[in-house]
Amino acid sequence: MIKQSHCIVAAGALGLLFTASRAAADDYSPGFNMVVSAGAKTCLPKAAATVRIRPAGPVDIMDVAVEGLPANTDFDFFVIQVPKSPFGVAWYQGDIVTDKNGRGHQEFVGRFNIETFTVAQNSAPAPVVFTGGVLPDASLNPAFNPIQMYHLGLWFDSSDAASKAGCPATATPFNGEHNAGIQVLNTSNFPDDHGPLRDTVSNNPKPTTGGGR
Repeated sequence: MIKQSHCIVAAGALGLLFTASRAAADDYSPGFNMVVSAGAKTCLPKAAATVRIRPAGPVDIMDVAVEGLPANTDFDFFVIQVPKSPFGVAWYQGDIVTDKNGRGHQEFVGRFNIETFTVAQNSAPAPVVFTGGVLPDASLNPAFNPIQMYHLGLWFDSSDAASKAGCPATATPFNGEHNAGIQVLNTSNFPDDHGPLRDTVSNNPKPTTGGGR
């Protein structure tokens, strides 16, 4: 009887764990896929990524899982205006590092929904920090109206890493020091003007207007 009781308790605990995990997964919006970019199709034909986004009040949590990539390699992840060259405005999120099996996973916190945008109300001086990359830092920004950004892209962290994977060794500005490799994955499976982030709705409550001081 004691062993049976232990089995019942263990089964109950596993059931609660499964329910909690399922509830946590259900917090995320339906997932979408990223596809291999044109420049990486011949060298990394099996590269793939799945993305899920969970609204979390004043922020969103983006969960990215990649596979079919070179082992133990650094990649740089961006939110971008359009999925393919010339990419438009790009916003650096962070890195994804693959394991020995060419798989990687990372979570990013920010605004990843229909309200994701960038704006430059006017020109202003900008710090020049990195000057040795493909595109050195600009010292002044151009003014532009709000630009909605709904696409995603993943780049090799260096052209050397791309070359080791059998990919073109073209240098691009898509890492922190502006000396990255080629794009590997993007969301070109969605229209240029309707990237997947456009369909993610924020649950951030909007402040009410009037009635208070």
